[in-house]
Order: sequence, then C-alpha cells, then structure tokens
Amino acid sequence: MFPRPAPARRYAVTALVLGLLGSLTSGAWAGARPSAVPHGPVPATRVSSAAGTGTPLGGYAIQSSAKVSDSPAAVSSPGYPAKGWFPAGPRSTVLAALLADGVYADPFYSTNQQKIPKADFQVPWWYRSDFTVEDTTRRTFLDFSGVISAADVHVNGHQVAKAAEVTGVYPHHELDITSLVRPGTNAVAFRVQPNEPSKNLTMGWLDWLQPPADRNMGIVRDVVVRRGGPVALRDAHVVTELAVPSLSSADLTVKVQARNDTGTAVTAEVTGLIGATTFTRQVPLAAHETKTVTFSPADTPGLRVTSPKVWWPAGMGGQPLYDLDLTASVAGTTSDTAHETFGIRDVRAPLNADGAREYRINGRRLLIKGGGWSPDEFLRWDRTYVEDRLKYALDLGLNTIRLEGHLEPDEFFDLADRYGVLTLPGWECCDKWEGQVNGSETGDQWTEADYPVAKASMAAEAARLRGHPSVISFLIGSDFAPDARIEKTYLDALKAADWTAPVVPAASEKSSPQLGGSGMKMTGPYDWVPPGYWYAKREGGATGFNSETSAGPSIPTLDTLRRMMTPAELDTLWKDPDAKQYHRSPSPTFGTLKIYDAALTGRYGAPTSLADYVRKAQLAQYENVRAQFEAYDRNATDSSAPSTGVIHWMFNSGWTSLHWQLMDRYLDQGGAYFGAKKANEPLHIQYSYDDRSVVVVNHRHASATGLSAHATLYDPDGTQRYDKTVTGLTVSGDGAHGTVLALPSSVSGLSSTYLLRLVLTDADGKEVSRNVYWLSTRPDTLDWNGTTWYYTPTTSYADLKGLASMARVPVSATAATESSEGTSTTTVTLRNTGGGATPALLTDVHLVDGQGKPVLPVRWSDNEVSLWPGESVTLTATCRTADLHGSAPGVRVSGWNTPQITVPAA
Repeated sequence: MFPRPAPARRYAVTALVLGLLGSLTSGAWAGARPSAVPHGPVPATRVSSAAGTGTPLGGYAIQSSAKVSDSPAAVSSPGYPAKGWFPAGPRSTVLAALLADGVYADPFYSTNQQKIPKADFQVPWWYRSDFTVEDTTRRTFLDFSGVISAADVHVNGHQVAKAAEVTGVYPHHELDITSLVRPGTNAVAFRVQPNEPSKNLTMGWLDWLQPPADRNMGIVRDVVVRRGGPVALRDAHVVTELAVPSLSSADLTVKVQARNDTGTAVTAEVTGLIGATTFTRQVPLAAHETKTVTFSPADTPGLRVTSPKVWWPAGMGGQPLYDLDLTASVAGTTSDTAHETFGIRDVRAPLNADGAREYRINGRRLLIKGGGWSPDEFLRWDRTYVEDRLKYALDLGLNTIRLEGHLEPDEFFDLADRYGVLTLPGWECCDKWEGQVNGSETGDQWTEADYPVAKASMAAEAARLRGHPSVISFLIGSDFAPDARIEKTYLDALKAADWTAPVVPAASEKSSPQLGGSGMKMTGPYDWVPPGYWYAKREGGATGFNSETSAGPSIPTLDTLRRMMTPAELDTLWKDPDAKQYHRSPSPTFGTLKIYDAALTGRYGAPTSLADYVRKAQLAQYENVRAQFEAYDRNATDSSAPSTGVIHWMFNSGWTSLHWQLMDRYLDQGGAYFGAKKANEPLHIQYSYDDRSVVVVNHRHASATGLSAHATLYDPDGTQRYDKTVTGLTVSGDGAHGTVLALPSSVSGLSSTYLLRLVLTDADGKEVSRNVYWLSTRPDTLDWNGTTWYYTPTTSYADLKGLASMARVPVSATAATESSEGTSTTTVTLRNTGGGATPALLTDVHLVDGQGKPVLPVRWSDNEVSLWPGESVTLTATCRTADLHGSAPGVRVSGWNTPQITVPAA
C-alpha cells in the first residue's frame, strides 16, 4: 500500500436460486447485524444437463475440522448429515457465514471484533455442498477459483485435488469429475486451510482496518459445475485493435481453445457470432488434443469493423459493449458453448518528458482521478452495495478506481464497464506478494513452490479481466516492483493471455528490468496536511501520478459515529487526541488521531463537544479533499511537470472507519464527499492556495465561452472587503484551465479569518459554478525538511478561529418528493432568511425517514452549500423509494452557523 520504515469464466447461470443462502452474503449485512439463521440442511443445487452450461453451487454447510471426526470420504459422500454445521452462501469466508448465522455480535460496532476468538480459525474448515445430476452422459467439471488459502477437494468420497495443487486465491482450477458423477445426488467437499497472508499468495489486510479473526479463509468466488460433450471450448476472447485517432475501424481477432476430452479423434465445428457477423471452421482434434482456433480479419472480413461502437469512460462518451458467442458441435450435436462480452477501446500510458505515466483513452489524454477501493472486510459480495458505490464515484466526478489486491468478482468489472468507471487492478503490498523484494517488511521470501502459483494467478486474472474495457492497466507491483524472475513470470503469463492494456511495474516510484520506470509515485501523505500542501510540485503535491494519497483521517457524520461507537468511545474521540482509536487502524503509526486533532484545534479552535468536533471535522475535510483534487486539476495541463493522475487514499472503507474514506460504511456523506464533488464539477471555478489565483477548469470536451467570473472577499460577519468581476472568458475543453485573476496579497481591513466567494456564470447569466473558501491572512507553514513517508509536519497553522464568531443564521427549507418506477426525487429549496449580513456557511441537507434517520444511499445535485442573506438555492436528492421503508421523507438542515431544523418532504 505504501512504503514503510525499516481464464475468463463467464457461464450461463442455471442454478436454482436459493434466496436464503444468497442473503447470507448480500444485502442483509449492509446495515445492522443480520438476524440469526437456523441451522439445517443446505439444499442441493440442481445442475443442468445441457451441454455448455455452468451451474454455480448454491451454498455450503461449513464446520471446523476440529469438530469433525469423520473421514474426508464420509464428509464428501452424498447424504452426509452435517448435523450442527453452519449454512454459508456460495461465496463466503468462514467468518462471513458465522456472522450471518448470528454467532457473533456486529463486528463493526465498538470493539466487538476483538471478542471473536482467533484460535477457532487456525485449523482447517470443511465446506461441503450437494448437487443433483440427472444425465451422466455429459462430461462434468468443477470450475473455480477464490479459495483462501488452499484446499483439499473431494467428490463423492474420492479426493480429486490436494491443497498443494489448489493453493492461492486467484489461480483457476478445472477438475474433471466425470467418472465420479452419478445420477441423483452428488457431493463435493473442500477442506480449506487457514490463511496466512505473509506466507500465502492470497489476500490480507495491513492498516486499512482491524483484520478479521479468520483472515478471510473460505471460498469467495463461485464453484461452478460445468457440463459438456466430447469437445470443450475454453479461454474464449477477442483481441481488439482500434484505429487511433480516427476511430474509424477496428480489427477483431477471436481466439478459443478447442479441447478433445475423449480418447478418440473427433472433428468439431466451431461457430462464432459477433453482431451480424458469423464465422465457422472445421477443427480436427486427435485424442486429448487441444488447439487454439483463431478467426481474424484476414480470414473473416466481417471482423474488420467499420465505424465501431467505441467504449469511453463516463463523461467522455458512451459505454457500448459487444457479445461473442461460440458453439462447438460434434456430429451435429452441441458439445459446448462460450460467451464473452467485450468493449472496443484503445488504452496507452506512455511516460511523459518528466517520467510520469500519462494515460490516453482512444487517443484522448485524461487526468486519472480516482480512489482506492476496499471490499467488505469479510469479502461479502453485495451487487447493489457495490453498484451504489460505483454510482457515488461518478457522482463525485471521479473516473477511476484502484484495486490494490482484493480483486473483486466478475460482476464488479461488469458494472465498471456498464458505468464507464476505469479500473486499475494489481497485486497488493506488505505480505507474501512482495516478500521477495521488500527487504525487511512483512511477507516471507518466495520458495520455488510460489512461482507457479504466481504465474497461475497472473494467467487467471489476465484471462478474467482482459475483455473488460474498464480495465486500463495491471500493476504487477505495489510498494515494490518485482525482480527479474518474478517480472518475467508475470509478463509471460500476460503475453500468453493476449493482454493488451499497459502493464505497470509498481504503484511507487520503482522500476523493473523489462518494463522500466513505473511513472507513478507513492510519496504520501497518509495523515493530515493543510490544503496548501497539494499545490507544491514536490512529495505528494500536484505533479506526476500519485497512486495513493490523502490527508488521512475522515471523521464520519454524527449519525454514523453513533452507529459504530459507544457513548464512552465517542466521549474519548473528541476529548483525547492521544487515545488509541480502534476504528482508525491497527498500525502504531495511524493508531491515534493526534496529528489530525492538533490541526483541528490549531486552525479552528479546541472542540467544545462531540457535535462541535464533528462539525469542525466536516469543514476541515471539505477544504482538504477539495484542495487535493483542485490542485491536480489545475496542474494537469502545465507545460512543465504536469499532474497526470491522483488516487485518493481511499475511496471507501471496508468497515466502520475514522480514516481514508470519501464516504462512510453506510454510504453517508460529509465534508470529504462534498469537497470532492465540488472540486470535480464539469465546469469549475476554484482558488489556488499557492499563488492566490482564481482559475476556471473545464472538464467538458467542448470549449466554454462567454463566461463571467465574480470573486468577493468577506469578513466572517459578512462585511465585504473586495469585489471583482471578469467577463468574456473562454476556456478550452478536456481539462484545460484559464486563470481569471489573482487576488491581492493584502486587502485593507480584511479580518485574519475571511471568506472567499467565487461565482461562475455562463453567457446567459446562469450560475454554473459556485465555490466558497474559508481562509486566513496567516497561512499554514509546512516543515518540508521534516517530511516523513506519511506526512509533512505543519509548524504553524492558519487562523480560522474567526469562524467561531459567526452569528447564527436561520435557513428556511421547503421540500417535496415525487416517486416513479422505484426512484424518489426530493426537491429542496433553501433560503438564508437572516436579517443581517452574515452568510450561512456550509449548510448541510440530509434526507431522513420518518424516524429521522438518514436515507441512504442518496445522490444530491449539490450539498454543503453557503448562502448569503436573501440567497436561495434549489437542490435535488435521488434515492430508492424502497429505502424510505414506507415512511414519508423529511429534510434535515444544519450547518456551521445554522440552527438545525427538519421539514417534511412528502
């Protein structure tokens, strides 16, 4: 994650939907503790008899091997009673299942997770499942990955694979069980080994969150029962080559492996379809022979596509996808089928003159702006929850998600394709993955047995991800780049998989023998720095490609804090900066909020209550996250040392956290969220902390003309001290910026704490961007010489204490809600009704249900707005109607100096 001191398996789903088991690993866990699930037999999965189908097992019964005295042959025999075993979903770690079964209290509340005994998970656990087969004339295979960390596999009383063969979370395994399958009920059992991330090429946690007691041991991807005839189709994919920059044509090359699974020679007819283009070939295969069948524009003219439907990131164009369907027939009978979805796009990421990696999509350069992704701590898959977070990414104006290890299931990348969210997957740091090259840091050195696992991991993930247009690179290193042997292991696997996206050696400023420099930097910070930090073209400032960085702590809303901490813990949160915070990190470096709290007190004044601490935190997080993205936006088109990418560390947290998140576990939004949303507006006016310039940034493709910019400085009481308007502005598109003016270095009579209001209007006089800053005549002073790997100290703080003197200002609100097709839209009009000159600063609006609880997720047109006397603004909030739970919605309004009110919004 950061430096520290000393085969695509798309299949037709034909499984019987098991609603109960599905709920164990989706939906139910997104909120409060799920209710206990009664123990009982897990229903058998009915497997299709049709050739070319794949049926995921619907769930498992699981139990600790310490409590199972029966033999593996007995456990894996059909009809084994599994009395007292726990039900588990089709993708479930051990602990995820036990949590769903109500064995333990909510691990996201207080320190409950500490009470879960680790010793229970230091022995293997059994996973067993029954499935039924009617027709045994078909060939049958077990197809899977996602075992953490290794497993012996048994079918119908027979061992079909050893843990030494089924090891590592990512390798793809296909086991031929045809000879063991019988009509009626069959059984499969996995004896899953404990996970040790420092010893196994699997998944682990470092300082993101308090790691789970079971270390995620289990089966976290589908185990699929495949059926087929004599010839199997495997590794189907399409290699695309788009004409750039014209985008006028694309060459498609279709590849698939045809495998004869019999002891006699056969001839298979392989037929394919993409759109209206069909192609076919007779493929003779000797006994047990595998051939790669290739169709290219040279032999299939229809595979040269004119005017292709090109896939673009969101905001740059559409996200069209193509389908490939293949069939293998033997003697006129379907033997197997394959289906792949793919997109046509071109990705390049050369190093610029400064050595920074600069991405181009379909010939157009773009600034990578994203966040670091965390899955659920217990690796529970919930499609709706993931989809909500990806929609939040788009709402924030981000274009990229980085996955450092913890590579999500296929559906994640399907959703990214659909929504146009770019992804940067790669291996993780700080465990076995980098143990060979990271010196004395966590992670064992590699043994000879690790290299084939690494190669199989890379091959499987390359095959799984290569067709997703949203995937724009693979990072084969994180904090450290691989050595020559490991790099070759990865690159050979990528080449064999026809990987075409750029390969990056590391997320840090490291290089590898073949690939050379990474073009990325990992210079921090990871803890609090002032907003002005981001404008310096050094360390983590806005130059080059920063693969993970932020000002660290991100205190959630009061609603969320009360859901995750006890009253005593909340009392300690605001009173004791030196206290160890369980919901921050297990790391001694990030165990407290000392640096953050010192800045909060030094700049805003000591908190007087929990509510005061939280409101100051939201102000601080808004200004800091906004500055981070604004600095990278402003510098993106510089002629010297431009910024090329920034990944906010992190986008989200896998649990209830006090740091590294733009939204919290429950998808509530505060200062960090709306600071990012403001900074990434399509057409945006902003202030520069380094040179006091006012800049307009245009993220749209087309130029913006006829703009007017208005800058005004105020004392906190609303007294105006400076006012200037500049008209007739034109700003080119694609991230270009134009400097409007520079604020004077001193303004007569201006208070030490002051406000800056920026307003941008279009040619028709319509407001298109508004941005309000709270600033000081005394800047934050950084000790650059004292910079560490995780932050740069601040020796004196900006004086923002004058904000405390702002008079209380009433803000009125009217709201109404309309619902249609499962979606509710609430329209809210806010007005500053104060009688004096004081503005209402950072006015927050929350959509609430009948009990006053936040309705989440919700997407606001804007929020945390500042209004001067007499000003009004109309906002909209969109949510799922079901999330209102049948109650009439309300709107809760509060702010820095605004009394809280709640009004009906029915």
